Amino acid sequence: MLYKALDNKSIEYQGNKINKKQLITIDSVEKDLLSERVNRIKNEKMFYHLNQIDNGIFNASVLYFNNINANWANLPLTTRMISSPGEVYAWQNLDYTTDALPVELPNWFGGKERIFLAESSQFYLELNLLINWLDKVYSIYNSFRKEESDATHLSEFQHIEFEWKINNEENIEIFMELFDYVFNYLIKNNLKDLQFFLTEEQIKEKTRLVKNGPIRIAFRDALDILYKETNEEKYKEFSLKHFGTWEEVKLTEILWANIIVEEFPMLQIPFYHAIADKDVDWVPVAKNADLILNGYRETIWAGERIKDKDVLLKKAEIFNLPKEDYLPYLKSRDYDDYEITSGFGLWWQRLVQWVTNQPYIYESTVFPRTHLTPNP
Repeated sequence: MLYKALDNKSIEYQGNKINKKQLITIDSVEKDLLSERVNRIKNEKMFYHLNQIDNGIFNASVLYFNNINANWANLPLTTRMISSPGEVYAWQNLDYTTDALPVELPNWFGGKERIFLAESSQFYLELNLLINWLDKVYSIYNSFRKEESDATHLSEFQHIEFEWKINNEENIEIFMELFDYVFNYLIKNNLKDLQFFLTEEQIKEKTRLVKNGPIRIAFRDALDILYKETNEEKYKEFSLKHFGTWEEVKLTEILWANIIVEEFPMLQIPFYHAIADKDVDWVPVAKNADLILNGYRETIWAGERIKDKDVLLKKAEIFNLPKEDYLPYLKSRDYDDYEITSGFGLWWQRLVQWVTNQPYIYESTVFPRTHLTPNP
């Protein structure tokens, strides 16, 4: 296990072969670890093993997608369609949303249009599937978030993203296949690199967790488990407001497994998620799923997309989206042969942090990008 959720709502890092057990302040950044990066890269063997693990993840991902005949898609990194628009457009309309704040580029050719760095490839993967005879695509690209980094979050990171003409249930099967394939590839081909960070017992435990597979629960059930464990009234509210790092770690401790949490409140996650045929506490829920790794955080997000244009337009209205910016996405629903798609994103550095038990995510990559490190 990477982290332990203590009763006082603090997080205790559990250690690996190069770092001792210690209390972690999730929201803070250890500046000393970010300084003198070039000297550290030159002199610390850790960075060689991180590079080898990154190489293994890339090779395994490409092999897996080749095995299922998925095509890599060449996509733009600038866009007017941001996949998580709540913080920009909907904050006056919605009480709460988990949407991320994108990085806006000022003075783009005179500053006449608002344009952003992509925080996900999802829109363009969907649009690639309008190509006839193409039914599944993937990308491995940088994502940008205008958010301060912490122990588990970078301001710039890599996503492994995938989109296919399948439903949500089939999508879950695919992202678990990819996760298992990548992990087992690392065990087979990068064991010495993992052993630099992990004890034999830690490797055995992670292997057991992957072999046993995840436990699947609805988000309402996750909150009920937390309420039963803590007796805190806030977990009775059907909302993601109170579901942060501590709760994710605690939930995996209670169930002692990797966990897939499904059916989040529809208006608290990105607008393009399809609506499930059920309500919870009179709140509509989405056809979505997150994989939360044991003793850690969400590492894969996934969901089925809205097919009906009228529903999509209504969601866009709720999120106060400028229709002219999203016209290409809306237009994709006009074609008679449009098929439902689903997709997911795997957060690269979070996967590395979990497989190495590093205390901080910026110690899980060679050149991290936090709000404090634009250089080197």
